[in-house]
Amino acid sequence: MLVEKEFIHALQSNATKEEAFRELVSMYSKRLYWHIRGIVLNHDDADDVLQNTFIKVFKNIDAFKGDSKLYTWMYRIATNESLTFLKKKARKQQVSVEEVQQQAISNLESDVYFEGDAAQLLLQKAIATLPEKQQLIFKMKYFGEQTYEELSEILETSVGGLKSSYHLAAKKIEAFVKDHETFY
Repeated sequence: MLVEKEFIHALQSNATKEEAFRELVSMYSKRLYWHIRGIVLNHDDADDVLQNTFIKVFKNIDAFKGDSKLYTWMYRIATNESLTFLKKKARKQQVSVEEVQQQAISNLESDVYFEGDAAQLLLQKAIATLPEKQQLIFKMKYFGEQTYEELSEILETSVGGLKSSYHLAAKKIEAFVKDHETFY
């Protein structure tokens, strides 16, 4: 914990801020990219949201009080930036967020950065049928392999609520896959 406090101090000090920030980007860009990519699905969109996330982190690092882990705080920013991005994209296209996600899933098959097979594509389609909050919780727990305690901090909700949402999401996905697996 002392190391993190020293790192945060370096991020908040004008003398060391830029160098510490480069280190922060190096340490977390890959993990944040994949977290964001799990939400927005598209590589180019994920890159844009990642850049916006780091801009927001840089601009707001001085206000970071250390009430949570730095990682948790950045994931919360990345999550919010991802959801905001999807909403803006939907508004711009004059469609629902669900339709934006369906378009992204349809585009996954031709996305050169998508390395999944038919089963992964089916899983993404199943996830897209979930309500937004269940999607987010499922993606973060399943793909991000985060603990319920970490998710609780990031999403600012109870562990019990997260477990319940994840369980419901998993059941809905299982039912969707069973209904559609004959096609694959």
